[in-house]
Amino acid sequence: MEYDYIIVGAGITGITAAEQLANVYDKKVLLIDKNDHIGGNCYDYYDESGILVHKYGPHIFHTNNEEVYSYLSLFTTWNVYNHKLVCNINNTVIPVPFNLISIDKTMQEDNQKITTALLTEYIVNDTLPLDKLKESKNPDIQKLVSYVNENIYTPYVKKIYGVDPEKICEVDGVNINITISYDCRYYQDKYQAVPSNGYTSMFENMLSNHNINILLEHDYNDIISIDLENKKVYFNDEEYTGQLIFTGMIDEFFNYCYGKLPYRSIVYMNETVDQIHFQENASIIYPNDYHFTEITEYKYITGQHARNTTIQFAFPTDYNPKYDETNIPYYPIITEENRELFRKYEKLTEKFPQITFMGRLCNYKHLNMDEAVQNVHDVLFRQLKHEIDEEYI
Repeated sequence: MEYDYIIVGAGITGITAAEQLANVYDKKVLLIDKNDHIGGNCYDYYDESGILVHKYGPHIFHTNNEEVYSYLSLFTTWNVYNHKLVCNINNTVIPVPFNLISIDKTMQEDNQKITTALLTEYIVNDTLPLDKLKESKNPDIQKLVSYVNENIYTPYVKKIYGVDPEKICEVDGVNINITISYDCRYYQDKYQAVPSNGYTSMFENMLSNHNINILLEHDYNDIISIDLENKKVYFNDEEYTGQLIFTGMIDEFFNYCYGKLPYRSIVYMNETVDQIHFQENASIIYPNDYHFTEITEYKYITGQHARNTTIQFAFPTDYNPKYDETNIPYYPIITEENRELFRKYEKLTEKFPQITFMGRLCNYKHLNMDEAVQNVHDVLFRQLKHEIDEEYI
């Protein structure tokens, strides 16, 4: 079969691109991934005890984008789920983002003064980053900022990224904000849910078109070669004249010609526990204690009922592609220096009109699932809208 498009990477970006190209634009697509499964970091599966587990850490779909929610709803029904994340500080469990309940539980001597100061200076239900609160001249608010910074933000970021938090420009992994309310939900979006039968089932439905061929357990370098000098793509040793969508690491694509973009990885370890529940919340983070940063118990997320439960420990570590346990680039270490390095690679992409670079690894940034889906829709529409009948535009 001759392919109109070859897509490298079967994560949510690559899968959305394949679905749209096949169903909307009637293109023949080859989807390649080096893993033995589709779904990228959103992949989930039923473990030996029957619990639906997210292999690469908990993924909660949340969005205010009705278009994206409606689109994905074509391929799944949803279980409404409002994620609540709590933090263990000195054996006291508090909601994160830090809210008025968190203040009451951890700053009991000053909680009334701090709450009054927040309600006087800000609007109820506002969610504010620490940097915004640092601008306040109120000493009670500054006391709150210092507490959150010293007990959550600084130790957690250092644990996740392995570098001085002062150097990090963008933080992924936990929402270090202050919410002026008693709302303990981690997200405030209109739509919050998980696919009823799991992400993998949803992705399989998205890829059901006969125009899509899937090739797993193949590194793209084994079948695709890029002539960087002459800007040509070769597929199975023959020049390929179709379009390539690349969703992998942008520095790897260009053979690290400017150097490697730094990442941190995570080792996830699962354990089946012979009890109904292990903890009182789906996810608990530990910024100060232990080597792991988080324990997740998936039954809270999936809503399953069982006599046993599955928990998952998250251990941050250096990214090292040589080892299976550490070869997934989870967190880009976004410093000013690394941003500049990324911009050099980004500039190179402009010289390859045959190739579209999409996804979080190509953009060296965190993308929520809804952002990834919307980005694919926008990019493909700009490129191919001339092929759609005007009545559908």
